Amino acid sequence: MATQVLPDVETRPEGTDSTGTDEPKMFHYVKKNRIAESAVLGNMVQALCGETFPVTRSPKPGSPVCPDCKKIFEGLRPGGDA
Repeated sequence: MATQVLPDVETRPEGTDSTGTDEPKMFHYVKKNRIAESAVLGNMVQALCGETFPVTRSPKPGSPVCPDCKKIFEGLRPGGDA
């Protein structure tokens, strides 16, 4: 089974995993080119871990990151070359 490499990945919030306040519990890694499209059009994005959600927040330094996304991201080859 081949592994697909996803270039240009950034962290973004998981909209349904909230803390009861307006802040998300953790942030996920998402393809960079999908972030603006989701923020403007409200389209759903898919995180590396498989979660789907609309982009509604930007992470701040020190924000918690999904452990599954982080593990997948760290396993990707630098530069996104397939």
